Formats: sequence, C-alpha cells, structure tokens
Amino acid sequence: MQEFWDQRYDTKEFVYGRHPNAFFRDFIDTHKAGSVLLPAEGEGRNAVYAALKGWAVTAFDFSTKARNKAIELCREYGVEIDYRISSIEDFETKNHYDAIALIFLHLPSATRRQMHRRLMNFLKPGGYFLLEAFSKKQIQYNTGGPQNLDLLYERQELMDDISKLELVYFKEKLRTLDEGPYHRGKAEVMQLIARKLN
Repeated sequence: MQEFWDQRYDTKEFVYGRHPNAFFRDFIDTHKAGSVLLPAEGEGRNAVYAALKGWAVTAFDFSTKARNKAIELCREYGVEIDYRISSIEDFETKNHYDAIALIFLHLPSATRRQMHRRLMNFLKPGGYFLLEAFSKKQIQYNTGGPQNLDLLYERQELMDDISKLELVYFKEKLRTLDEGPYHRGKAEVMQLIARKLN
C-alpha cells in the first residue's frame, strides 16, 4: 500500500486538492484552536488550513511523497506543522490532542476498530474525534474511495467503534465532492463527531 500511495502522490498536481475538506473546515472554523492530530494526512490540505487558523498540528502518513508535498504547501502558506512518516500501528507520541480527524481514511474491517480505538487513546478528556468516510453505498459511484466493500463504512460498525465516546453529531448523506481529480462528483459519505468524556 505504501508503494501505491507514493505512486499516486508522485505528481506536481495535488491529487486531492489544495483546499481543506469541507467537513473538517467547518469543524475548525467553529471550535477554539488547540492541538489536532491528522492521521493519513496525505498532501497536507487539512493540516495547512488548521495551522492557518491557529491550531498546533501533528500529522502523519506513510508516504514520503505525500509529506514532501505537504511541506511544500506549508512553505507556500507560511505555516509550520509537525509531519511524520508513520503508519497508524507504528505512530507513537506522549502528547494528547484536543481533536483527531480522520478524513477519508479507509481501513480493513478486521483492524479498523482496533486502529480507531488506538487513536482515541491520544485524545485529551473533552477532545473530539472527527471522521468523514465513504459509506458502503459509495460502491455504486465512481467518484472516489476504495472499490472494496470491506474498506467502506457501515453505520453500526462505526457506532461500535466509538462506543466509548459521546456521540455529538452523525450524518449519512449524499454530497458533492470537489477535492481534486480523485474526489469529484456525488458521493455517499458518513460524517461523525464524537467526544471523549474522561
């Protein structure tokens, strides 16, 4: 998979666009700036936006090509982020964050709950877990995301994953994406915000 993503990101074009994901942007715009962790951040569009809004950003991805483009975007906008090369399994930190955002991070069902809960361990009490991902209904569209049902989301599975958190917001909907050539057009997504109580 690392080779696949390095190949996808190995272009001058920002393949998921240069602007933040709309759901993530709305969260950042309506919450007090703090610290945010962005797993599988790719080319840095969300990290740069959060940094511009005063958030302290830690991001990681296992693609070196993605990190290089993210650092390029940071230089362009005059911001700094802590961007590391890591998988979710290997990521380690002593820090705890005010928010963790998973934007179109699709994991196999066999490991998804374990990985979600591993990331939740890095939340501060009161911190937010934010997710937007393609639902299983997305399999009928050719507008982005994996063409593998096992990597797409189902509501009850996601509710089980976050059962230790307080659900703040959940919506499953058809929306129009405009996030570079790989996320464009009508798409079936799930959006979630949950909060760690203690």
